[in-house]
Amino acid sequence: MRNTTRYPVHGSNSLWQVYKTVSFWKIMKSFIIISIARITPWLPLKNWLYRTFLRMEVGKRTAIALMVMMDTMFPEKIHIGDNTIIGYNTTILAHEYLLDEYRLGDVYIGSNVMIGANTLILPGVTIGDNAIVGAGSVVTKDVPPNTFVAGNPAKHIKNL
Repeated sequence: MRNTTRYPVHGSNSLWQVYKTVSFWKIMKSFIIISIARITPWLPLKNWLYRTFLRMEVGKRTAIALMVMMDTMFPEKIHIGDNTIIGYNTTILAHEYLLDEYRLGDVYIGSNVMIGANTLILPGVTIGDNAIVGAGSVVTKDVPPNTFVAGNPAKHIKNL
């Protein structure tokens, strides 16, 4: 089970009510910074943008590839350890808006983790140290340290 907090809504769907849950200006700022970072090839600048303007935790020597899409509404809920690689076009979400509720959950990605390209990481997930997530995976639950997972949904392949 993912570690998310549920917030019920009434009336229209939760996404229609998004500006009751997060400021329009916060989303705009996040979207602009994330858009710049997505196309920035210089890793130290990219990590600085995330840390400085979005209050994300990004570890030392962490490499976030081109086109990685961070959560635009709650980027401060993303925590990434040291010496981790996040592959091209990966999406990391810390929120999900549903018909009658929205959910928020911190995402923790450990140190020395390798996340393959085009992976989707859902809110409330923890990926342990030294784990490997195969390209194209959908991470719907916690990944223990020192394991290799892959697939949709990501399943245990082997211990490392």
